[in-house]
Amino acid sequence: MSASMTPSPPLARRTRAIGLGGLLALALNGVIGSAIFALPAQVAGLFGAAAPVSYFGVALVTLAIVLCFAELGSRFERDGGPYLYAREAFGPFIGFQTGWVFALSRLASVAAISHASAAYAGHLLPWLATPLGRGLYISLTLLALTGLNVLGVRQGALAVVLLAIGKLLPLGLFVAVGLCSAPAAQPSPAVLPSPSGAVDAALLLVFAFGGFETASIPTEEMVSPRRHLPVALVASLLLTTGVYASIQFVAQRAVPDIARSPAPLATAAEALLGAPGALLIGLGAVISTLGTTSGNLLVAPRLLHALASHGQLPAVLARLHPRFHTPHVAVALFAACAWALSLSSNFGALAAASSVGRLMVFGTSCAAVLALRRESASDARRVFTVPGGAAVPVLGTSLCLLLLAGCSRTQLLATATVVGTGALLHAVARAMAARSAARQVRTGPQ
Repeated sequence: MSASMTPSPPLARRTRAIGLGGLLALALNGVIGSAIFALPAQVAGLFGAAAPVSYFGVALVTLAIVLCFAELGSRFERDGGPYLYAREAFGPFIGFQTGWVFALSRLASVAAISHASAAYAGHLLPWLATPLGRGLYISLTLLALTGLNVLGVRQGALAVVLLAIGKLLPLGLFVAVGLCSAPAAQPSPAVLPSPSGAVDAALLLVFAFGGFETASIPTEEMVSPRRHLPVALVASLLLTTGVYASIQFVAQRAVPDIARSPAPLATAAEALLGAPGALLIGLGAVISTLGTTSGNLLVAPRLLHALASHGQLPAVLARLHPRFHTPHVAVALFAACAWALSLSSNFGALAAASSVGRLMVFGTSCAAVLALRRESASDARRVFTVPGGAAVPVLGTSLCLLLLAGCSRTQLLATATVVGTGALLHAVARAMAARSAARQVRTGPQ
């Protein structure tokens, strides 16, 4: 039996509450997080005056990966996203590794972003910068967002939408004021990075556009996922490109030597609006990081639920709340692990592995497009097909392999550890499943 013909567990009772707007907000929250508040300095240092244009070039390349996810998303109505795509295309082992790496990268992301959120909040309220204040802030925000996601997908999706709006409003005001203000001076001339710098620049910008893939996971709670998911993914890329390029242009217009600033957006906002501008950007950073955390708490537990539904994680993670129809055990476990990791600050290895893991997820998903096309060339369920035949999936896969070759040894070793642990867990799960099946054969039906 081919991987794509593997029987799936029956669909459980779920609430379809995430419409097109919610999907778009989920994708935007996944992409636009804490990085945007430091990105202008890094990109200006790499490209000089050409920095705003660089986003369009990277977006054009990233479009190949986004289109692959759009086609894959139009095939399925089950939770799992990249895990499901890899499982159906390449079998349970590759599927499990993809889901395992993705789940751990989301865990590292929540831990890192919770720290960043606490740091931004500490600038607004100094007592939150103390160890006690930081711990309370991380604990209470994670508890509140976890509660929303247990109470129902409607509440979780509403929080994602409101936080997406909340993060875009101050950024939009910053751009509007900057475009209406006179430039401080001409920025540094356009430059091209060195060959080694080009790899670093590509990694930086591709990861800056990553996060859209999280929107593909909670499919069983989407309204018309096969139609809405492709639209949301492509729209999020277009909107993100416009936001990034506009912010970069305004920041360099307001502060020509923005590359030297440790807090470029706050520096540029202060130059445009004074102290209230820096306060506005600080508030926007808090909202932005909370939005990304909220999105992760919505999607990552659905991935654990999908893995458990296929017997690759303990069955308790597949349970749905009898009243709220949410994977409450998976939500609680993921949030508890993220909380512990956030307070311990011991997530350096996971953070190093998460960037490589994202490339692995992207590359596997692009390759899955070709594999699934071969196995179901006449699949009537597919709503969207990437134009150009095999060219776009091959381009996306090649891009991921090229960027993987530029990763550091530390990143690769950390990822190898994660993958090795995943292989061990998969072997244990298979052995337990085989033992359970043998016991049932011996004892007969109960």
